[in-house]
Amino acid sequence: MISTVINEELNLEFPIFQGGMAWVADASLAAGVSNAGGLGIIAAMNSNGEQLRAEIKKCKELTDKPFGVNIMLMSPFADEVADVVVEEGIKVVTTGAGNPGKYMDKWTGAGIKVIPVVPSTALARRMEKLGAFAVIAEGGESGGHVGDLTTMALVPQVVDAVNIPVIAAGGIADGRQVAACFMLGASGVQVGTRFLVAKECTIAQEYKDKILKAKDIDTVVTGKRLGHPVRCIKGSYTREYTKMEYDSTTYSDEELEAKGAGVLRLAAREGDVKNGCVLAGQVASMVTKEEPARDIIVDLFTKAEEVLGGAGKWVK
Repeated sequence: MISTVINEELNLEFPIFQGGMAWVADASLAAGVSNAGGLGIIAAMNSNGEQLRAEIKKCKELTDKPFGVNIMLMSPFADEVADVVVEEGIKVVTTGAGNPGKYMDKWTGAGIKVIPVVPSTALARRMEKLGAFAVIAEGGESGGHVGDLTTMALVPQVVDAVNIPVIAAGGIADGRQVAACFMLGASGVQVGTRFLVAKECTIAQEYKDKILKAKDIDTVVTGKRLGHPVRCIKGSYTREYTKMEYDSTTYSDEELEAKGAGVLRLAAREGDVKNGCVLAGQVASMVTKEEPARDIIVDLFTKAEEVLGGAGKWVK
């Protein structure tokens, strides 16, 4: 079986994380992935401290396995949730949308392994200097907020730039892609889009159906004009947004911001995929059925081992 410092240090069966997807990564999905042998992650999003605490307590009722929390550092409640993860004994925190520097001493002092998401080698080096246990190098094939570099280009450069473990993310939906990440030097993978159709994922069925029906060219990146590009499934909403985005003489940035407010929740939680935004990566078309998280993970690593021709040959 493929084994690396990631699963060994974090007490996992497999070196795989579930992405901290807003309005998707709740206690149910996190516990499902952790029970399946990976690291489930709760998305703190813009939750306040007590809202996050409640979700953590739910997860503890559903699993006795390790799980983590993803903290969006631009959240107005970042200070609150930074304290909650310490108080609740969380062992892994992943971060995005900001610099975790102000919290690092507090977290590492509490025994938390901090693993920031990075889109570049410069940020990866900075996170290593701050004391990060590892970094997640996420390519632009992923769903949600994306950077410019692809996973194939980003991962090996980050691996060469730092001396801490690198987890590859973006464009991973089957064992061939998992194997490719290990051959690029990664010590683990983070998967988001494929877990959208896990049985334990509680998003609306309409959202899942959009993933299951997607074709290879069905994702689009919006929001570049505002400096916050997002990858999602094409649809009525993205067509309207794109029209507004490329007509700067008619629509202001403020109107664009308003157009994007609350649309992910609308799709993920209310099932309104016409007026809402369905975030997904470029591998959405490779996701073909709903299945338990355990089946997803076992399939990924069984096929990865077949491709690698024996895990010991390739993976440290």
